[in-house]
Amino acid sequence: MSEWSRFDSITSADGVWLTDSWGHQMIDGVASMWCNVWGHSNPELIRAITQQAERLQHSSMFNMTHGPAEELAERLVEISPGMHRVMYSDNGSTAVEIALKMAVQYWSNSGQRDRNRIVSLEGGYHGDTLGAMSAGYVPEFFGSLGHYVPAGVAVPVPVRTDPRAPPQKEQMNSCLDRIDEELSRSDVAAIIMESGAQLAGGVRIYPKQFQREVSRLCRRNAVLLIVDEVATGFGRLGMMSPYHTLDSKPDIVTYGKMLTGGYLTMAATLATREVYDSFLGAYNEKRHLFHGHTYTGNPIAAAAAIKNLEMYQKYDLIRHVTRTAATLEEYKGRFSDIDIVGDVRCMGMLLGAELVSGRGDAAPICPATSINRIMYEAGKRRGVYLRTLGNIIMLVPPLAITKDELVMLLERTMQAVTDAKPALLACGPAQ
Repeated sequence: MSEWSRFDSITSADGVWLTDSWGHQMIDGVASMWCNVWGHSNPELIRAITQQAERLQHSSMFNMTHGPAEELAERLVEISPGMHRVMYSDNGSTAVEIALKMAVQYWSNSGQRDRNRIVSLEGGYHGDTLGAMSAGYVPEFFGSLGHYVPAGVAVPVPVRTDPRAPPQKEQMNSCLDRIDEELSRSDVAAIIMESGAQLAGGVRIYPKQFQREVSRLCRRNAVLLIVDEVATGFGRLGMMSPYHTLDSKPDIVTYGKMLTGGYLTMAATLATREVYDSFLGAYNEKRHLFHGHTYTGNPIAAAAAIKNLEMYQKYDLIRHVTRTAATLEEYKGRFSDIDIVGDVRCMGMLLGAELVSGRGDAAPICPATSINRIMYEAGKRRGVYLRTLGNIIMLVPPLAITKDELVMLLERTMQAVTDAKPALLACGPAQ
């Protein structure tokens, strides 16, 4: 934190553009932390928010309900094959916390209290709260808390980012064997995985059949499957529902980030009928889920989410994403031509480029100043807001970005990388 003496203050935004207090404009290259769908200041979303705020701002969902939450739940179930009921929360981390508690209590309610172990994938990330950290333990993020985080079990994931690694099919079969071994244990409640790809873990994209095979192993071993679509759902990967497109059958699904178009905080955890029914019973049986948030199902956020989902259909957004995403594929080679860029991966409206110590070298760079700070300043000078994760430059723009805007973002990002090269290599390769 001492690297930052001050932060730029964003005073307004329109479309893909952010404007700071000095009047300087930047393309929002990370969709305000991966959540913005339509760009900023969208009049349809603003109108939905304003109209709901005039009717009902907030009402508790303890012993009560309201129209926007009910309508949104119906819409979420409609677009989520196999899901039956919805529980709202405030953000992705809490959606995952709820999912983990649901999975463990499902088995407890079913008379199997010893089934309380959660399996996850190496490199997976599911949030910053304690339970979410245990299921997505990224040492670079949480190393200082390792002694406090509940022990989880992480299994390998078949992502081939190093050309010296085994072929992907061989790697996938090895990973699946290890997953099968872990899921066969009698104390396992569930396995949790990001759907389609790992984002915060470095834009690590699964092989096509991997998620389907994990789902199959869950069924074979009678273990619950939790898919985390907080960051990957709602079109980020070019699919509205990645788990469905990838032919997996989860028991619990989490949504967040783009649920409201990126305008208000809201998340949801969905469960199958079988999971939901396990919580039904007489009050004195204590089968219900003891979990609730003050702002659960906030009507203004729900109204924004309803309008957001309507706009997906109205503007055929998923089709737009798949068309525009072709531009990212076209630029993969151009990024790789930069001598400090290693592997480049993209899927849907998502691109990750590894910064390495030199051409043909897989060693990540290790500058004296944080890569995030260096690339933020270089991007700002070129008029683009960038935020890296480790040595990965991530481009995660608003889904509705136009092709011309996307080209501008890509060109400016490449220029920023070239500009930043001296600072990035100041300390040489990682030891």
